[in-house]
Amino acid sequence: MRYGVVILVAGFTGLLSFALLAVAIGSEYWYIIDVKPNHPDFEDLSSHSGLWRIYEGKNASSHLIHSFTMDTSTLSEVERHLIKLHKAIVILLPISLVLLVFGWISGLVSSLAHSPCLISGSASYFLLCSLFTLSGVSVYISYCQQALAELQQVLGPEELSLVDVSFGWSLAMAWLSYSLEVTTGLLLILAARIAQLQGHRDSGIAIAMV
Repeated sequence: MRYGVVILVAGFTGLLSFALLAVAIGSEYWYIIDVKPNHPDFEDLSSHSGLWRIYEGKNASSHLIHSFTMDTSTLSEVERHLIKLHKAIVILLPISLVLLVFGWISGLVSSLAHSPCLISGSASYFLLCSLFTLSGVSVYISYCQQALAELQQVLGPEELSLVDVSFGWSLAMAWLSYSLEVTTGLLLILAARIAQLQGHRDSGIAIAMV
């Protein structure tokens, strides 16, 4: 493959991974709790939530998730653990988003310099970003599973059968962003290898001409 094509594709996937993660972080459909129709007594259980806000009930009234300022002295041990998980989520994913900006700039500079070492460094940087994203998404899934376990203890089997719980499209975008971050890193590794081979070939041509 040509060096320029690989770099262009890597630049596109890197930019798209940033856009998808930004949309995911800012959207409110990470987790959806939907009550089956014709059960007005449980309408208030319906909700959809993002990283920062929860929308509850038929009228979708919202409130912020104050995990950093919440008074945890009256909460149970499980509830405190859930708050700690939420804090980790809202730290890891924004950090990954910021790192992607610098990663894209680093990739651009190293590709223009045509330096295999710099390009390899940018590739490693993108793979590091993907680890932050993966960690944030994994912690969020664990957070939701434990929150669901708490809900199952509050509701009886009959009430629980009326509730559908699912992950939303926001989480899917975060997963896709992670995949694109890994793809970008691998493409940059390929570009570094191509640049190295081209450098060796150019050196060989120069020696032959001498």
